[in-house]
Amino acid sequence: MVGGTPFTDRELDIMSVLWRLGSGTVSEVREALSADLGYTGVLKMLQILEEKEMVRHESEGRAYRYFPVVEPADAGGAALRRIVDKIFQGSAEMAVARLVSQHRLRPEEVARMKSLLDDAARRDEEDGGPADDEGGEEEE
Repeated sequence: MVGGTPFTDRELDIMSVLWRLGSGTVSEVREALSADLGYTGVLKMLQILEEKEMVRHESEGRAYRYFPVVEPADAGGAALRRIVDKIFQGSAEMAVARLVSQHRLRPEEVARMKSLLDDAARRDEEDGGPADDEGGEEEE
């Protein structure tokens, strides 16, 4: 994300709408939100997101149309790193274990995950070990 500023929950709700729709006016974003938030509340959040350089706007008649500037994958990567660090004490293993134990996975998702893990193991072997030992226990 630009500047590495994490999204608040409400900002993430609004960004999710913009990513899904591609763009939106204040009214369109407000309509798409599941939470009951007033027009001025949505407007203020969009203005804050624009100050953070997360969205931009273009004039459309009397309204502004807001566009996401940051990509979902970029925001997701930063958010996931925060979750792994703060909730799972830096352990990717603990995060993945929780994720797979609480979600029903399709066979193609399991195959893709296995492939990603195999690639990571090969990469670690070639590099001489894991890139990040945080979260693991050291032997004495």
